[in-house]
Amino acid sequence: MPLRKHRCRFKSYEHCFTAAEAVDWLHELLRCSQNFGPEVTRKQTVQLLKKFLKNHVIEDIKGKWGQEDFEDNSHLYRFPPSSPLKPYPKKPSYQKDVIKFPEWNDPPPGTSQENIPVRPVVMNSEMWYKRHSIAIGEVPACRLVHRRQLTEANVEEIWKSMTLSYLQKILGLHSLEEVLDSKLVNSKFIIHNVYSVSKQGVVILDDKSKELPHWVLSAMKCLANWPNCADLKQPMYLGFEKDVFKTIADYYSHLREPLLTFHLFDAFVSVLGLLQKEKMAVEAFQICCLFLPPENRRKLQLLMRMMARLCLNKEMPPLCDGVGTRTLMVQTFSHCILCSKDDVDLDELLAARLVTFLMDNYQEILKVPVALQTSIEERVAHLRRVQIKYPGADMDITLSTPSFCRQISPEEFEYQRAYGSQEPLAALLEEVITDTKLSSKEKKKKLKQFQKSYPEVYQQRFPTPESETLLFPEKPKPRPQLLMWALKKPFQPFQRTRSFRM
Repeated sequence: MPLRKHRCRFKSYEHCFTAAEAVDWLHELLRCSQNFGPEVTRKQTVQLLKKFLKNHVIEDIKGKWGQEDFEDNSHLYRFPPSSPLKPYPKKPSYQKDVIKFPEWNDPPPGTSQENIPVRPVVMNSEMWYKRHSIAIGEVPACRLVHRRQLTEANVEEIWKSMTLSYLQKILGLHSLEEVLDSKLVNSKFIIHNVYSVSKQGVVILDDKSKELPHWVLSAMKCLANWPNCADLKQPMYLGFEKDVFKTIADYYSHLREPLLTFHLFDAFVSVLGLLQKEKMAVEAFQICCLFLPPENRRKLQLLMRMMARLCLNKEMPPLCDGVGTRTLMVQTFSHCILCSKDDVDLDELLAARLVTFLMDNYQEILKVPVALQTSIEERVAHLRRVQIKYPGADMDITLSTPSFCRQISPEEFEYQRAYGSQEPLAALLEEVITDTKLSSKEKKKKLKQFQKSYPEVYQQRFPTPESETLLFPEKPKPRPQLLMWALKKPFQPFQRTRSFRM
């Protein structure tokens, strides 16, 4: 807002502006904004400036504020010395209480790890060689690691936290605290809206008392499936369709709360900033619509389907003289779909933009987001799955975790334990035998350790002692060499020589 020096009653004021200048400047700004558009009137701009004055965004030249007495005149106003902004948002509350899921090493109380049949995993010799250290002669035993059983409350919290995180990522916000109170998000609503749906994707209510009245539902079906006059089975008179439409409009206009609810108003308005990126806007609207109570989501689905069909039906007579069907739908139902508790005039423009986008994309927006559903279901299944753990191989991913388990009989388990892994063990034994890098001493040591660990496999490879000796043929012993001193004369004692006397 441009500020300059003004004079009033023989006194000069610096850095201020008149009411008319504020209206001119803000009106032009709103008309050029993608969130409002050229439909903004000067009267609506004045209403917004009244809200600014009441909330101390601006004040009059004498420092007065708090009343909505702003008029389009030459009265002087200024910005307050202190900012009316809210404090810096904190971390969202839903991230404070993080569920501590079971650790890998925590077995459930009262369960035994013994005598549990395990489906054998077929591996090649290289994988077995990496897994088991034959040089040491010990094969580490695996064990099943059980998770603590997830309660219904745990599953609901997973759905809530992951859905909020998904929305926060789409909106590109550091926190959802400014646009959504996570405490008011009901995880039961999310799960119900995902799974309790008909083949057409419409929510099915458990409590039938919250359904649309039968006469309203019949009226909506009548207009949504409006046929040619010759095929119309309902009693018909001049202006019949207008009376039916008025019946539906009267019901929705008397709802206690808009279909998108008051506490989700800021969340839906925030998504309006993404309308230029249509795909992201559709994904964000999908998530926000999951937060709705099931009865609100059902009413919204049926209403949007009727509105879209009426706009595409060329056989439908005009429902209002001088107003097109599409414009009539937006003007009639935008207020019952989205509005705030304060009911500001500019809410009508925001609601009109949102309803227009909903009509054009209602089939995609009111569908369950498949990517989110799949991600959460995989997370829950992973936390419920029994894991196989090897000592010292926490980070080894050579074995993929089986996605299911099948109970087998003890006889089948014994058979699989005896014969299921003999082929890779036999291949491993051949690899040790043919390894040219090993010395004979090391190879004998490894084979002896293998024989001790897997006697049946070793017996099949070397059925007789002769077959084992063929692997290490005896080398001819070298003939001992004669020592040189043995060829000399035998040692004679020292003979006393004759001494010389001086």
